[in-house]
Amino acid sequence: MKNLRHSKIINLIKKYDIETQEELLDKLKKEGLNVTQATISRDIRDLKLTKAASSKGGHRYIFKQSSESFYEKYIRILKEGLLSVEQAQNMVVIKTVAGMAMAVAAAVDALELGEVIGCIAGDDTIMCATKGNEEAVILIDKIKKIM
Repeated sequence: MKNLRHSKIINLIKKYDIETQEELLDKLKKEGLNVTQATISRDIRDLKLTKAASSKGGHRYIFKQSSESFYEKYIRILKEGLLSVEQAQNMVVIKTVAGMAMAVAAAVDALELGEVIGCIAGDDTIMCATKGNEEAVILIDKIKKIM
């Protein structure tokens, strides 16, 4: 039901200049979906709808779909933030641009590289624990290929 409702909402805001949640609620009811204002409010937040200037001079809801996937975002963060990567036995030490270690560590975790057990990040340094020395070598190779 939620997916259907989200699809209807996107179609409606593309078709009409909808300025308020009440207008959206009315349009959905005309489409046969009986929902509450609280549900509409959650849907707007879930869909990350924003308001933009309408052709009538007011504002209307719009849906901005990102063309970049989560995987692509994580790769971009790695490429932009990573300076060097070195092995220290079963640990991989990653140096980043100042202030980027947390973001790069989050990207490493999100990419679910099988060799990583966990990461600890400071301001510009990340310590990635691996199961052993061989996994550390493999992880470094994967990171260098991404770069």
